Amino acid sequence: MKILFKNGKIVNVFTGMVEKADLLIEDALIIGLGGGLEEYADEVKDITGKYICPGFIDSHIHIESTMLTPGELARVCVPHGTTGIIADPHEIANVCGRNGIHYMLQASRNLPMSVYFMLPSCVPATKFDETGAVLQAKDLEPFYQNERVLGLGEMMNYPGTIAKDPEIMEKIRDAKKAGKITNGHAPMLSGYDLDKYIAAGIYDDHECSNLNEAKEKIRKGQKIMIRQGTAAKNLNGLIGLFEEPWCRHCMLATDDKHPIDLLENGHIDSIIRQAVAMGASAVTGIQMATLQAAEHFGLANLGAIAPGYQADFLILSDLDTVTVEEVYKTGKLVAGNGVVEPFDKPRADSDIWKAVRNSFLLDTVDASAFDLPEYVGKARIISALPGELITQECVEDINTKESGGIDLQRDILKIAVLERHMHSKHIGLGLIKGIGLKSGAIASSVSHDSHNLIVIGTNEEDMALVANHVRNNGGGLAVAKNGEILADLPLRLGGLMNSGTAEEVALMNENIRQKVGELGYKEGIEPFMNMAFVSLPVIPHLKITTKGLVDVDKQEIVSLFIE
Repeated sequence: MKILFKNGKIVNVFTGMVEKADLLIEDALIIGLGGGLEEYADEVKDITGKYICPGFIDSHIHIESTMLTPGELARVCVPHGTTGIIADPHEIANVCGRNGIHYMLQASRNLPMSVYFMLPSCVPATKFDETGAVLQAKDLEPFYQNERVLGLGEMMNYPGTIAKDPEIMEKIRDAKKAGKITNGHAPMLSGYDLDKYIAAGIYDDHECSNLNEAKEKIRKGQKIMIRQGTAAKNLNGLIGLFEEPWCRHCMLATDDKHPIDLLENGHIDSIIRQAVAMGASAVTGIQMATLQAAEHFGLANLGAIAPGYQADFLILSDLDTVTVEEVYKTGKLVAGNGVVEPFDKPRADSDIWKAVRNSFLLDTVDASAFDLPEYVGKARIISALPGELITQECVEDINTKESGGIDLQRDILKIAVLERHMHSKHIGLGLIKGIGLKSGAIASSVSHDSHNLIVIGTNEEDMALVANHVRNNGGGLAVAKNGEILADLPLRLGGLMNSGTAEEVALMNENIRQKVGELGYKEGIEPFMNMAFVSLPVIPHLKITTKGLVDVDKQEIVSLFIE
Protein backbone atom coordinates (compact mmCIF):
# COMPACT_ATOMS: atom_id res chain seq x y z
CA MET A 1 0.00 0.00 0.00
CA LYS A 2 1.57 3.25 -1.18
CA ILE A 3 0.33 6.40 0.56
CA LEU A 4 1.10 9.92 -0.66
CA PHE A 5 1.08 12.88 1.74
CA LYS A 6 0.52 15.79 -0.63
CA ASN A 7 1.16 19.54 -0.38
CA GLY A 8 3.09 19.38 2.88
CA LYS A 9 6.19 21.23 4.02
CA ILE A 10 9.10 18.91 4.77
CA VAL A 11 11.48 19.74 7.62
CA ASN A 12 14.74 18.70 5.98
CA VAL A 13 17.06 17.82 8.85
CA PHE A 14 20.01 17.43 6.45
CA THR A 15 19.89 21.01 5.20
CA GLY A 16 18.04 22.76 8.02
CA MET A 17 15.49 24.05 5.52
CA VAL A 18 11.73 23.73 5.23
CA GLU A 19 10.81 22.62 1.71
CA LYS A 20 7.51 22.12 -0.08
CA ALA A 21 7.36 18.49 -1.18
CA ASP A 22 5.13 15.44 -1.31
CA LEU A 23 5.98 12.34 0.71
CA LEU A 24 5.38 8.80 -0.56
CA ILE A 25 5.57 5.83 1.79
CA GLU A 26 5.10 2.12 1.29
CA ASP A 27 4.59 -0.03 4.37
CA ALA A 28 7.39 0.90 6.81
CA LEU A 29 9.58 2.89 4.39
CA ILE A 30 9.77 6.28 2.75
CA ILE A 31 10.07 5.60 -0.99
CA GLY A 32 9.57 9.01 -2.58
CA LEU A 33 10.07 12.71 -1.91
CA GLY A 34 9.30 15.64 -4.21
CA GLY A 35 6.63 16.16 -6.88
CA GLY A 36 4.90 14.12 -9.56
CA LEU A 37 4.36 11.10 -7.32
CA GLU A 38 0.56 10.83 -7.49
CA GLU A 39 0.61 8.22 -10.25
CA TYR A 40 2.48 5.85 -7.91
CA ALA A 41 0.13 6.23 -4.95
CA ASP A 42 -2.71 3.96 -3.92
CA GLU A 43 -4.01 6.58 -1.53
CA VAL A 44 -3.53 10.36 -1.33
CA LYS A 45 -3.78 12.45 1.84
CA ASP A 46 -3.89 16.21 1.38
CA ILE A 47 -2.00 17.99 4.19
CA THR A 48 -1.90 21.47 2.69
CA GLY A 49 -0.29 23.99 5.05
CA LYS A 50 1.05 21.37 7.43
CA TYR A 51 4.56 20.25 8.22
CA ILE A 52 6.18 16.83 8.10
CA CYS A 53 9.15 16.10 10.33
CA PRO A 54 10.85 12.94 11.62
CA GLY A 55 9.63 11.37 14.85
CA PHE A 56 11.39 12.59 17.98
CA ILE A 57 14.00 10.58 19.87
CA ASP A 58 14.74 11.12 23.57
CA SER A 59 18.48 10.52 23.68
CA HIS A 60 18.64 9.73 27.40
CA ILE A 61 15.83 8.72 29.73
CA HIS A 62 15.29 6.49 32.74
CA ILE A 63 11.87 4.91 32.33
CA GLU A 64 11.77 4.11 36.03
CA SER A 65 12.04 7.80 36.91
CA THR A 66 8.71 8.46 35.23
CA MET A 67 7.25 5.96 37.74
CA LEU A 68 5.41 4.38 34.79
CA THR A 69 5.77 1.03 33.07
CA PRO A 70 7.26 1.12 29.54
CA GLY A 71 3.88 0.58 27.87
CA GLU A 72 2.21 3.33 29.82
CA LEU A 73 5.09 5.70 29.10
CA ALA A 74 4.63 4.99 25.39
CA ARG A 75 0.92 5.78 25.66
CA VAL A 76 1.79 9.20 27.06
CA CYS A 77 4.79 10.11 24.90
CA VAL A 78 3.69 8.94 21.44
CA PRO A 79 0.93 11.58 20.98
CA HIS A 80 3.63 14.19 21.63
CA GLY A 81 5.62 12.94 18.66
CA THR A 82 8.09 10.65 20.39
CA THR A 83 8.72 7.58 18.26
CA GLY A 84 11.89 6.41 20.00
CA ILE A 85 13.69 6.63 23.33
CA ILE A 86 17.16 5.60 24.45
CA ALA A 87 16.64 4.22 27.96
CA ASP A 88 19.19 3.38 30.61
CA PRO A 89 17.64 0.86 33.04
CA HIS A 90 20.21 1.36 35.76
CA GLU A 91 17.55 2.22 38.32
CA ILE A 92 15.83 -1.17 38.15
CA ALA A 93 19.21 -2.90 37.67
CA ASN A 94 20.48 -1.44 40.94
CA VAL A 95 17.47 -3.01 42.64
CA CYS A 96 17.03 -6.28 40.74
CA GLY A 97 20.22 -6.80 38.73
CA ARG A 98 19.96 -8.74 35.47
CA ASN A 99 16.31 -9.52 36.20
CA GLY A 100 15.58 -5.81 36.04
CA ILE A 101 17.16 -5.52 32.59
CA HIS A 102 15.24 -8.58 31.37
CA TYR A 103 12.02 -7.03 32.66
CA MET A 104 12.63 -3.79 30.78
CA LEU A 105 13.48 -5.59 27.53
CA GLN A 106 10.36 -7.73 27.71
CA ALA A 107 7.95 -5.05 28.93
CA SER A 108 8.99 -2.67 26.13
CA ARG A 109 8.44 -4.98 23.16
CA ASN A 110 5.88 -4.27 20.42
CA LEU A 111 5.05 -0.75 21.55
CA PRO A 112 4.12 2.14 19.22
CA MET A 113 7.42 3.71 20.26
CA SER A 114 10.83 2.09 19.78
CA VAL A 115 12.56 1.53 23.10
CA TYR A 116 16.33 1.09 22.85
CA PHE A 117 18.63 0.44 25.78
CA MET A 118 22.06 1.33 27.04
CA LEU A 119 23.34 -1.25 29.52
CA PRO A 120 23.82 -0.03 33.11
CA SER A 121 27.54 0.63 33.51
CA CYS A 122 27.64 1.37 37.22
CA VAL A 123 25.78 -1.10 39.44
CA PRO A 124 26.64 0.08 42.03
CA ALA A 125 27.52 3.62 40.98
CA THR A 126 30.39 3.89 43.46
CA LYS A 127 31.97 2.08 46.39
CA PHE A 128 29.86 4.25 48.71
CA ASP A 129 26.60 2.63 47.57
CA GLU A 130 24.75 -0.44 48.78
CA THR A 131 22.58 -1.92 46.04
CA GLY A 132 20.40 -4.93 45.42
CA ALA A 133 22.87 -6.29 42.86
CA VAL A 134 26.38 -5.98 41.45
CA LEU A 135 26.76 -6.15 37.66
CA GLN A 136 30.21 -6.87 36.27
CA ALA A 137 31.33 -6.85 32.65
CA LYS A 138 30.64 -10.57 32.29
CA ASP A 139 27.04 -10.01 33.44
CA LEU A 140 26.43 -7.35 30.79
CA GLU A 141 28.24 -8.80 27.78
CA PRO A 142 25.48 -11.26 26.70
CA PHE A 143 22.94 -8.43 26.39
CA TYR A 144 24.82 -6.95 23.43
CA GLN A 145 23.31 -9.71 21.32
CA ASN A 146 19.93 -7.97 21.59
CA GLU A 147 19.43 -5.62 18.63
CA ARG A 148 17.74 -3.03 20.86
CA VAL A 149 20.83 -2.71 23.05
CA LEU A 150 22.86 0.17 21.60
CA GLY A 151 25.75 0.40 24.02
CA LEU A 152 26.97 0.98 27.55
CA GLY A 153 25.01 3.44 29.67
CA GLU A 154 26.24 6.56 31.42
CA MET A 155 29.64 5.96 32.98
CA MET A 156 29.02 7.76 36.25
CA ASN A 157 32.16 6.49 37.92
CA TYR A 158 34.34 9.05 36.20
CA PRO A 159 37.06 8.90 38.89
CA GLY A 160 37.38 5.16 38.24
CA THR A 161 37.39 5.74 34.49
CA ILE A 162 40.13 8.34 34.74
CA ALA A 163 42.14 5.96 36.93
CA LYS A 164 41.58 3.15 34.37
CA ASP A 165 39.90 0.82 36.83
CA PRO A 166 40.21 -2.66 35.23
CA GLU A 167 36.53 -3.58 35.62
CA ILE A 168 35.38 -0.28 34.11
CA MET A 169 37.80 -0.56 31.21
CA GLU A 170 36.59 -4.10 30.52
CA LYS A 171 33.00 -2.87 30.27
CA ILE A 172 34.02 -0.12 27.82
CA ARG A 173 36.10 -2.59 25.77
CA ASP A 174 33.16 -4.98 25.56
CA ALA A 175 30.95 -2.20 24.20
CA LYS A 176 33.57 -1.27 21.59
CA LYS A 177 34.01 -4.93 20.64
CA ALA A 178 30.27 -5.15 20.02
CA GLY A 179 30.45 -2.03 17.85
CA LYS A 180 28.58 0.06 20.43
CA ILE A 181 29.18 3.39 22.15
CA THR A 182 29.49 4.35 25.82
CA ASN A 183 27.49 7.22 27.31
CA GLY A 184 29.10 9.74 29.64
CA HIS A 185 28.20 11.33 32.95
CA ALA A 186 30.82 13.77 34.20
CA PRO A 187 29.35 16.98 35.65
CA MET A 188 31.86 19.84 35.86
CA LEU A 189 34.76 17.64 34.72
CA SER A 190 37.31 19.76 32.89
CA GLY A 191 40.90 20.03 31.74
CA TYR A 192 43.19 17.03 31.58
CA ASP A 193 40.86 14.90 33.71
CA LEU A 194 38.19 15.41 31.05
CA ASP A 195 40.72 14.48 28.37
CA LYS A 196 41.49 11.21 30.11
CA TYR A 197 37.80 10.46 30.57
CA ILE A 198 37.03 11.02 26.88
CA ALA A 199 40.12 9.10 25.80
CA ALA A 200 38.81 6.05 27.67
CA GLY A 201 36.01 5.89 25.09
CA ILE A 202 33.25 8.17 26.41
CA TYR A 203 31.27 9.72 23.57
CA ASP A 204 28.77 12.12 25.12
CA ASP A 205 27.52 13.91 28.24
CA HIS A 206 24.08 14.92 29.55
CA GLU A 207 25.20 16.58 32.79
CA CYS A 208 26.28 20.00 31.51
CA SER A 209 24.68 22.88 33.35
CA ASN A 210 26.52 25.83 31.82
CA LEU A 211 27.67 26.88 28.37
CA ASN A 212 31.41 26.91 29.01
CA GLU A 213 31.34 23.34 30.30
CA ALA A 214 29.37 22.16 27.27
CA LYS A 215 31.54 23.99 24.75
CA GLU A 216 34.74 22.51 26.21
CA LYS A 217 33.29 19.02 25.87
CA ILE A 218 32.18 19.67 22.30
CA ARG A 219 35.62 21.04 21.42
CA LYS A 220 37.09 17.81 22.72
CA GLY A 221 34.83 15.63 20.61
CA GLN A 222 31.87 14.81 22.81
CA LYS A 223 28.21 15.17 21.89
CA ILE A 224 26.03 17.05 24.35
CA MET A 225 22.54 16.02 25.39
CA ILE A 226 20.64 19.14 26.41
CA ARG A 227 18.59 17.98 29.38
CA GLN A 228 15.26 19.41 30.48
CA GLY A 229 13.53 17.18 33.01
CA THR A 230 11.54 17.58 36.20
CA ALA A 231 14.42 18.32 38.58
CA ALA A 232 17.33 19.11 36.28
CA LYS A 233 16.42 21.95 33.91
CA ASN A 234 19.50 22.84 31.90
CA LEU A 235 17.93 24.34 28.77
CA ASN A 236 18.17 27.94 29.93
CA GLY A 237 21.86 27.60 30.73
CA LEU A 238 22.58 25.81 27.45
CA ILE A 239 20.35 27.74 25.03
CA GLY A 240 23.49 29.08 23.36
CA LEU A 241 24.13 25.57 22.02
CA PHE A 242 21.29 26.11 19.54
CA GLU A 243 23.66 28.35 17.58
CA GLU A 244 26.24 27.30 14.99
CA PRO A 245 28.57 25.43 15.19
CA TRP A 246 27.54 23.96 18.55
CA CYS A 247 24.07 22.88 17.51
CA ARG A 248 25.46 20.22 15.14
CA HIS A 249 26.85 18.32 18.13
CA CYS A 250 23.77 18.25 20.36
CA MET A 251 20.72 16.12 21.16
CA LEU A 252 17.72 16.54 23.46
CA ALA A 253 16.96 14.49 26.57
CA THR A 254 14.63 14.44 29.55
CA ASP A 255 16.65 12.04 31.76
CA ASP A 256 14.15 12.05 34.65
CA LYS A 257 10.61 13.34 34.27
CA HIS A 258 7.47 12.82 36.35
CA PRO A 259 4.14 11.83 34.74
CA ILE A 260 2.32 15.01 35.68
CA ASP A 261 4.94 17.01 33.76
CA LEU A 262 4.61 14.69 30.76
CA LEU A 263 0.83 15.04 30.74
CA GLU A 264 0.75 18.80 31.27
CA ASN A 265 3.77 19.93 29.27
CA GLY A 266 4.72 17.15 26.88
CA HIS A 267 7.97 15.36 26.18
CA ILE A 268 10.67 16.23 23.63
CA ASP A 269 8.17 18.53 21.89
CA SER A 270 8.09 20.58 25.07
CA ILE A 271 11.86 21.13 25.01
CA ILE A 272 11.71 22.41 21.43
CA ARG A 273 8.79 24.72 22.29
CA GLN A 274 10.69 26.16 25.24
CA ALA A 275 13.80 26.67 23.11
CA VAL A 276 11.77 28.51 20.46
CA ALA A 277 10.33 30.76 23.19
CA MET A 278 13.93 31.61 24.09
CA GLY A 279 14.69 32.62 20.50
CA ALA A 280 16.02 29.35 19.06
CA SER A 281 15.03 27.81 15.74
CA ALA A 282 12.44 25.03 15.84
CA VAL A 283 14.21 23.34 12.93
CA THR A 284 17.47 23.28 14.89
CA GLY A 285 15.65 21.68 17.81
CA ILE A 286 14.10 19.11 15.49
CA GLN A 287 17.52 18.27 14.06
CA MET A 288 18.81 17.64 17.58
CA ALA A 289 15.80 15.47 18.40
CA THR A 290 15.93 13.36 15.24
CA LEU A 291 18.84 12.84 12.85
CA GLN A 292 21.59 13.85 15.27
CA ALA A 293 20.34 11.44 17.90
CA ALA A 294 19.87 8.61 15.40
CA GLU A 295 23.33 9.04 13.93
CA HIS A 296 24.99 9.22 17.33
CA PHE A 297 23.51 5.89 18.40
CA GLY A 298 24.08 4.18 15.08
CA LEU A 299 20.40 3.91 14.16
CA ALA A 300 20.70 3.55 10.41
CA ASN A 301 17.97 4.98 8.16
CA LEU A 302 16.21 6.62 11.05
CA GLY A 303 15.67 10.25 12.01
CA ALA A 304 15.06 11.91 8.65
CA ILE A 305 12.48 12.34 5.90
CA ALA A 306 14.32 10.79 2.95
CA PRO A 307 14.02 7.82 0.56
CA GLY A 308 15.04 4.56 2.22
CA TYR A 309 14.48 5.90 5.73
CA GLN A 310 12.01 4.29 8.12
CA ALA A 311 8.62 5.97 7.96
CA ASP A 312 8.62 7.36 11.50
CA PHE A 313 7.26 10.86 11.03
CA LEU A 314 4.93 13.53 12.39
CA ILE A 315 2.32 15.83 10.90
CA LEU A 316 2.57 19.23 12.58
CA SER A 317 -0.09 21.92 12.25
CA ASP A 318 2.36 24.53 13.51
CA LEU A 319 6.13 24.40 13.52
CA ASP A 320 7.15 26.82 16.27
CA THR A 321 4.64 25.49 18.80
CA VAL A 322 5.42 21.91 17.68
CA THR A 323 1.71 21.11 17.55
CA VAL A 324 1.52 17.40 16.74
CA GLU A 325 -1.58 16.35 14.79
CA GLU A 326 -0.60 12.85 13.74
CA VAL A 327 2.18 10.40 14.54
CA TYR A 328 3.25 7.63 12.17
CA LYS A 329 5.44 4.73 13.26
CA THR A 330 6.81 2.43 10.53
CA GLY A 331 4.22 3.92 8.21
CA LYS A 332 1.24 3.26 10.47
CA LEU A 333 -0.85 5.92 12.20
CA VAL A 334 -0.22 5.41 15.94
CA ALA A 335 -1.62 8.66 17.34
CA GLY A 336 -3.84 11.51 16.23
CA ASN A 337 -5.00 14.70 17.90
CA GLY A 338 -3.41 13.76 21.21
CA VAL A 339 -4.82 10.23 21.39
CA VAL A 340 -2.78 7.08 20.86
CA GLU A 341 -4.21 4.19 18.85
CA PRO A 342 -5.01 1.08 20.98
CA PHE A 343 -2.14 -1.34 21.51
CA ASP A 344 -1.42 -4.33 23.73
CA LYS A 345 0.61 -3.84 26.91
CA PRO A 346 2.02 -6.60 29.17
CA ARG A 347 -0.50 -7.46 31.88
CA ALA A 348 0.35 -6.60 35.48
CA ASP A 349 0.01 -10.24 36.53
CA SER A 350 2.30 -11.65 33.83
CA ASP A 351 5.52 -13.52 34.68
CA ILE A 352 7.81 -10.65 33.72
CA TRP A 353 6.55 -8.62 36.68
CA LYS A 354 7.46 -11.18 39.31
CA ALA A 355 11.17 -10.40 39.36
CA VAL A 356 10.65 -6.73 40.21
CA ARG A 357 8.20 -7.07 43.11
CA ASN A 358 8.78 -7.38 46.87
CA SER A 359 12.10 -5.55 46.93
CA PHE A 360 12.10 -4.38 50.56
CA LEU A 361 14.22 -6.13 53.19
CA LEU A 362 13.99 -3.58 55.99
CA ASP A 363 12.89 -3.86 59.60
CA THR A 364 10.30 -1.54 61.11
CA VAL A 365 11.97 1.78 61.86
CA ASP A 366 11.88 3.45 65.28
CA ALA A 367 12.21 7.22 65.73
CA SER A 368 15.42 6.66 67.71
CA ALA A 369 17.08 5.39 64.52
CA PHE A 370 17.31 9.02 63.41
CA ASP A 371 19.00 10.32 66.58
CA LEU A 372 22.39 12.00 66.18
CA PRO A 373 25.08 11.86 68.89
CA GLU A 374 25.18 14.80 71.26
CA TYR A 375 27.31 17.47 69.65
CA VAL A 376 27.75 21.24 69.75
CA GLY A 377 29.91 22.78 67.05
CA LYS A 378 30.36 23.05 63.31
CA ALA A 379 28.87 20.52 60.90
CA ARG A 380 28.84 19.79 57.18
CA ILE A 381 25.38 20.40 55.75
CA ILE A 382 24.08 19.46 52.30
CA SER A 383 22.70 22.50 50.47
CA ALA A 384 20.10 21.78 47.75
CA LEU A 385 19.89 24.15 44.78
CA PRO A 386 16.70 24.97 42.82
CA GLY A 387 16.65 23.39 39.35
CA GLU A 388 19.96 21.60 39.88
CA LEU A 389 21.13 18.12 40.83
CA ILE A 390 24.37 19.61 42.12
CA THR A 391 24.44 20.17 45.88
CA GLN A 392 26.84 22.39 47.77
CA GLU A 393 28.56 21.81 51.09
CA CYS A 394 28.02 24.49 53.70
CA VAL A 395 29.31 24.62 57.25
CA GLU A 396 26.99 25.71 60.07
CA ASP A 397 27.01 25.72 63.85
CA ILE A 398 24.61 23.10 65.21
CA ASN A 399 23.49 21.78 68.56
CA THR A 400 22.11 18.24 68.49
CA LYS A 401 21.12 18.55 72.15
CA GLU A 402 18.43 20.95 70.97
CA SER A 403 15.90 19.51 68.47
CA GLY A 404 18.36 16.84 67.34
CA GLY A 405 20.27 19.34 65.21
CA ILE A 406 17.14 20.48 63.33
CA ASP A 407 16.78 24.27 63.07
CA LEU A 408 13.70 25.39 61.12
CA GLN A 409 14.61 29.07 61.33
CA ARG A 410 17.78 28.34 59.36
CA ASP A 411 16.06 25.71 57.19
CA ILE A 412 18.26 22.91 58.57
CA LEU A 413 16.45 19.57 58.39
CA LYS A 414 17.44 16.01 59.15
CA ILE A 415 18.10 13.56 56.33
CA ALA A 416 18.61 9.80 56.45
CA VAL A 417 19.25 6.98 53.97
CA LEU A 418 18.28 3.46 55.08
CA GLU A 419 19.57 0.34 53.30
CA ARG A 420 16.65 -1.75 52.02
CA HIS A 421 18.08 -4.45 49.73
CA MET A 422 20.27 -6.76 51.80
CA HIS A 423 19.06 -6.21 55.37
CA SER A 424 22.39 -4.67 56.42
CA LYS A 425 20.56 -2.26 58.78
CA HIS A 426 22.91 0.55 57.74
CA ILE A 427 21.61 4.10 58.11
CA GLY A 428 23.39 7.22 56.93
CA LEU A 429 22.44 10.34 58.90
CA GLY A 430 23.00 13.98 58.02
CA LEU A 431 21.54 17.48 57.76
CA ILE A 432 20.22 19.33 54.72
CA LYS A 433 19.11 22.85 53.88
CA GLY A 434 17.39 24.35 50.85
CA ILE A 435 14.31 22.09 50.97
CA GLY A 436 12.21 24.43 53.09
CA LEU A 437 9.93 22.09 55.06
CA LYS A 438 8.41 23.78 58.11
CA SER A 439 6.76 20.67 59.56
CA GLY A 440 6.37 16.94 59.01
CA ALA A 441 8.52 14.60 56.92
CA ILE A 442 8.78 13.03 53.45
CA ALA A 443 10.18 9.68 52.38
CA SER A 444 10.88 7.86 49.12
CA SER A 445 12.29 4.57 47.85
CA VAL A 446 13.45 6.46 44.74
CA SER A 447 16.95 7.61 45.65
CA HIS A 448 19.48 7.46 42.87
CA ASP A 449 21.07 5.22 42.03
CA SER A 450 20.96 2.59 44.74
CA HIS A 451 17.35 3.36 45.59
CA ASN A 452 17.55 2.88 49.28
CA LEU A 453 14.94 4.51 51.50
CA ILE A 454 15.57 8.24 51.87
CA VAL A 455 13.83 10.44 54.44
CA ILE A 456 13.87 14.19 55.14
CA GLY A 457 12.06 15.63 58.12
CA THR A 458 11.53 18.25 60.76
CA ASN A 459 11.19 15.68 63.54
CA GLU A 460 12.17 12.06 64.14
CA GLU A 461 8.66 10.77 64.86
CA ASP A 462 7.23 11.79 61.51
CA MET A 463 10.39 10.54 59.80
CA ALA A 464 9.82 7.09 61.28
CA LEU A 465 6.16 7.19 60.29
CA VAL A 466 6.79 7.94 56.60
CA ALA A 467 9.71 5.48 56.46
CA ASN A 468 7.53 2.66 57.76
CA HIS A 469 4.66 3.61 55.47
CA VAL A 470 6.86 3.38 52.37
CA ARG A 471 8.32 0.12 53.67
CA ASN A 472 4.86 -1.37 54.20
CA ASN A 473 3.76 -0.25 50.73
CA GLY A 474 6.69 -2.12 49.18
CA GLY A 475 8.08 1.17 47.92
CA GLY A 476 6.91 4.61 46.90
CA LEU A 477 6.58 8.15 48.21
CA ALA A 478 4.87 9.40 51.36
CA VAL A 479 4.36 12.60 53.34
CA ALA A 480 3.38 12.90 57.01
CA LYS A 481 2.65 15.57 59.62
CA ASN A 482 1.90 15.31 63.34
CA GLY A 483 1.72 11.53 63.29
CA GLU A 484 -0.60 11.29 60.29
CA ILE A 485 0.10 10.15 56.70
CA LEU A 486 -1.20 12.95 54.48
CA ALA A 487 -0.61 11.33 51.10
CA ASP A 488 1.31 8.56 49.37
CA LEU A 489 2.19 7.16 45.97
CA PRO A 490 2.85 3.39 46.05
CA LEU A 491 5.62 2.08 43.77
CA ARG A 492 5.50 -1.66 44.20
CA LEU A 493 7.50 -2.55 41.08
CA GLY A 494 11.03 -2.51 42.43
CA GLY A 495 10.12 0.43 44.65
CA LEU A 496 10.32 2.51 41.47
CA MET A 497 7.22 2.09 39.30
CA ASN A 498 3.45 1.97 39.57
CA SER A 499 1.38 -0.31 37.32
CA GLY A 500 -1.45 2.23 37.02
CA THR A 501 -2.17 4.67 34.24
CA ALA A 502 -0.23 7.88 33.82
CA GLU A 503 -3.31 9.83 34.84
CA GLU A 504 -3.68 7.80 38.04
CA VAL A 505 -0.01 8.17 38.91
CA ALA A 506 -0.06 11.87 38.03
CA LEU A 507 -3.08 12.42 40.27
CA MET A 508 -1.31 10.76 43.20
CA ASN A 509 1.84 12.68 42.29
CA GLU A 510 -0.01 16.00 42.27
CA ASN A 511 -1.78 15.18 45.53
CA ILE A 512 1.46 14.38 47.29
CA ARG A 513 3.07 17.55 45.89
CA GLN A 514 0.18 19.60 47.27
CA LYS A 515 0.49 17.99 50.67
CA VAL A 516 4.22 18.69 50.74
CA GLY A 517 3.34 22.25 49.75
CA GLU A 518 1.29 22.50 52.91
CA LEU A 519 4.45 21.66 54.85
CA GLY A 520 6.28 24.41 53.00
CA TYR A 521 9.10 24.04 50.50
CA LYS A 522 11.29 26.45 48.58
CA GLU A 523 10.38 27.79 45.16
CA GLY A 524 12.17 25.93 42.39
CA ILE A 525 12.59 22.79 44.50
CA GLU A 526 10.67 19.67 43.44
CA PRO A 527 10.94 17.96 46.83
CA PHE A 528 10.83 14.30 45.83
CA MET A 529 12.87 14.64 42.65
CA ASN A 530 15.51 16.78 44.36
CA MET A 531 15.59 14.42 47.33
CA ALA A 532 16.09 11.47 45.00
CA PHE A 533 19.43 12.84 43.82
CA VAL A 534 20.83 13.82 47.21
CA SER A 535 22.03 10.23 47.61
CA LEU A 536 23.87 10.04 44.26
CA PRO A 537 27.61 10.31 45.01
CA VAL A 538 28.68 10.98 41.43
CA ILE A 539 27.20 14.48 41.20
CA PRO A 540 29.10 17.22 43.09
CA HIS A 541 29.57 18.21 45.77
CA LEU A 542 28.22 16.76 49.04
CA LYS A 543 25.89 13.75 49.04
CA ILE A 544 24.70 11.10 51.50
CA THR A 545 24.38 7.31 51.26
CA THR A 546 23.76 4.49 53.73
CA LYS A 547 27.44 4.82 54.64
CA GLY A 548 27.21 8.51 55.54
CA LEU A 549 28.23 11.81 53.94
CA VAL A 550 30.28 11.62 50.74
CA ASP A 551 32.59 14.34 49.47
CA VAL A 552 32.06 13.72 45.76
CA ASP A 553 35.03 15.83 44.66
CA LYS A 554 37.44 13.90 46.86
CA GLN A 555 35.51 10.63 46.55
CA GLU A 556 35.68 9.91 50.24
CA ILE A 557 33.42 9.50 53.26
CA VAL A 558 33.50 12.57 55.49
CA SER A 559 32.21 13.17 58.99
CA LEU A 560 29.05 15.15 59.66
CA PHE A 561 30.79 16.86 62.54
CA ILE A 562 33.87 19.04 62.01
CA GLU A 563 35.97 18.65 65.14
